[in-house]
Amino acid sequence: MKKLILLVLGACCLAALPSNAAEKRENCVKRIESCEAIIREFMADKKHAIPQVILDRARAIIITNQFEAGVIFGMRGGYGVILARKPDGSWSIPVLIRAGEASVGLQLGGKTVETIYIMTDDATPRMLFRNRFNVGADAKAAAGPHWAEAEAVSQEVLDTPVLVYSKAKGLMAGATIKTGYMSRNDEANRVLHKTNYTMPELLYGNFVECAPEAKPLMDFITEIAPPAAVK
Repeated sequence: MKKLILLVLGACCLAALPSNAAEKRENCVKRIESCEAIIREFMADKKHAIPQVILDRARAIIITNQFEAGVIFGMRGGYGVILARKPDGSWSIPVLIRAGEASVGLQLGGKTVETIYIMTDDATPRMLFRNRFNVGADAKAAAGPHWAEAEAVSQEVLDTPVLVYSKAKGLMAGATIKTGYMSRNDEANRVLHKTNYTMPELLYGNFVECAPEAKPLMDFITEIAPPAAVK
């Protein structure tokens, strides 16, 4: 828990810099590490863990940290990472994105919130190829069921393009929600993965080797949502 807090706070400060500021690789690595810590903490707690039936249907997984910078920076922002499932069931390398505006937790009065998005079709993650993707507007999004609710998951919920997992209180499985926007961050990925390939190639191609610092996150996603389990 202490490690997660330190990673998230550090990455928040870095993400609060102007979007046109030059990306530093150490900052990109910290964002990857904090996103890994976030999903590990989610999955370690049955109260917040994502059911296996949902993970098996995942075509993409996004982990974000959004925050209200308040009087220090006077802005709202965030960062995240996306991994997409390839046709053979394997997972792509982790790809950094930006995340901003209102999120579930911030709407409910929080100062920072970690969120996981499970995308259940192949078309929705590709919406990030354009400049900006609005969750809940460009694609329907609903609060996802947690581990204890797995047996009661309806087909309607399973077919929702985006299932959202947050630790914010007051969210019921299946409730329609909007959680702000996400956008691609090609500069950060160029620095992290040391390549000029952009998001489409990074997510669905086999041209780029995963950065060593991002490999633990990729391995953990493969562990909780293995290729053999693809539905």
